[in-house]
Amino acid sequence: MAKNFFLIVDTETTQDDLVADFGAVVCDKKGDIMASCGVMVNGIFGNEKHPLFFDSSAPKNALWSRAGADKRYEKYRKMLSQGSRMLASVAAINRWLARVNVQFDSPVFTAYNKAFDVSKCRNTGIDVDMFQRQFCLWYAAYTIFAHTPKYREACLALHAFNPPTALGNMTFKTNAETMARFLTGNLSMVDEPHTALEDAKDYELPILVACLKKWSVRKLLTETSPYVWKDCQVRDWFTAGK
Repeated sequence: MAKNFFLIVDTETTQDDLVADFGAVVCDKKGDIMASCGVMVNGIFGNEKHPLFFDSSAPKNALWSRAGADKRYEKYRKMLSQGSRMLASVAAINRWLARVNVQFDSPVFTAYNKAFDVSKCRNTGIDVDMFQRQFCLWYAAYTIFAHTPKYREACLALHAFNPPTALGNMTFKTNAETMARFLTGNLSMVDEPHTALEDAKDYELPILVACLKKWSVRKLLTETSPYVWKDCQVRDWFTAGK
């Protein structure tokens, strides 16, 4: 039986839904990294027509605020000047992906929020559709782990709960940070830096390895369930002590 390899992709995006920061790692089922790519997209990053994503309603000190976007931009500029990032064209990224596709015999493609990352790659012209076998890593982790008692214990320890909505609905978190902390057993793991290569390598990779220890590739490709917020309400899964 041919050995399976996996391609994990992560993106950081612009206000107009393009990829500014592209990160990817190729690994085996044990999590050994065979190849990696972390680049800023030339013509998009640093172009005032394509500002980094921000939420105008976010508090000024929040990561996704306009001020936060300015800080992230300066962080990227420093990475470029220090050589931990380089500018690459969309064509160069696609050539790298094509080489990976051949070298690793069409690896299984995944991303923590696959629908998000794939749509932004398509908007940008980055060809991730060449990979025929794909699954959403978020959906896989959610299906396998999110409703287990141990995961709920981790949510309590991490205070991993989303704010209540206007209607009073409150859910426990299933994001990559919470899931990675739970699956690595490192509840004090720092927050994701939200730089694409580091997020893929340090957070999504251990989640993938944990999923592969539980499920076969076939099951991951065919049997994951989408996230449903109504199935994650705190009132249904947590009870008050006496």
